[in-house]
Amino acid sequence: MVAPTVTDDDPSLSGADWTAAGVFRVAEGVYRIPLPLPNDGLRAVNVYAVADERGGDPGWTLVDAGWALEESRALLDRAMRALGSDLREVRRFLVTHSHRDHYTQAITIRREFGAEVLIGVGERVNLERVIDPDHAESQNSVPRLRRAGAPELAAAIERAGRDHVRDMNGWLLPDGYLEDRAKVVVGESRTLEVIETPGHTRGHVVFADEVNDLLFAGDHVLPRITPSIGLEPVPTPSPLSAFLTSLQLIRERPDAALLPAHGPVGRRVHERVDELLAHHGARLDASLAAVREGRHTPHLVAQALPWTRRNHALADLDRWNAMLAILETQHHLEVLVERGALTRTEQEGVLHYALA
Repeated sequence: MVAPTVTDDDPSLSGADWTAAGVFRVAEGVYRIPLPLPNDGLRAVNVYAVADERGGDPGWTLVDAGWALEESRALLDRAMRALGSDLREVRRFLVTHSHRDHYTQAITIRREFGAEVLIGVGERVNLERVIDPDHAESQNSVPRLRRAGAPELAAAIERAGRDHVRDMNGWLLPDGYLEDRAKVVVGESRTLEVIETPGHTRGHVVFADEVNDLLFAGDHVLPRITPSIGLEPVPTPSPLSAFLTSLQLIRERPDAALLPAHGPVGRRVHERVDELLAHHGARLDASLAAVREGRHTPHLVAQALPWTRRNHALADLDRWNAMLAILETQHHLEVLVERGALTRTEQEGVLHYALA
């Protein structure tokens, strides 16, 4: 593995590969460290190291942590050494949400060096469910797919789940939970405000550094893609509604430089939030049009919609992404029910939608 070097100019600003290993200074005292996600379409997660010197003693606060994988752990160790430090000087992790690519490496590093792990209070129920030894990752998706009118996909995911051995490395509870609007002091001059932004998960939070014009956005605002909605062990009734409300909340706050968990830096928050709101507005319109044409289950509606930036058909997606597509379609249909455009009934365990 090539040792990362500290670079003052982040190459992703000029279109270079944002997943390339390195330590990139994105603001005074803030460094982006992309860590690998093998076998994951996202390819990498950005961990941000924020200088946290106190009384002359060096230290670091890390926003998000990466996936507890040997390759990721080794690269993070080399990145901290490139900063003239090491993992023993990581004081704490501020984790935006409980997905494994953000959370689990914080737990494994805590086990070794004692760093504090903090996460939004809304993620407590998700983490308690995940660490339950009787919990299976397919427990939620399989029944939801059946209700969405996709029994064959549900059966395929259920079969795959029987052969899946859960990796529990990194699944322990955090040291504490962060309340909405809490202030986290980093070093002697920086304050991060915790802002609850449910949608991607029920307890997702972002960290606003208004003085320095920064937003550590996690998966809430991504520069190139839209995040999955409600993919969690304990889903909420209408995660897309929560997500759209959270986007509006961030849009009403002061604009800031976007520091996302996946993708390059260089964009502004308001600009990207406007694009995300427009995207979901278009998806709501397309979903309503599909129901108007006679498609009445989430599975049937999803078949009428294009997917990914390459406009793939649902049938062209792999099993995992087809599941995400169908469940996201259901979330859009539920928002249309909330807005009075559609009605919902359930027949023999399958959801059906019709024009109001």
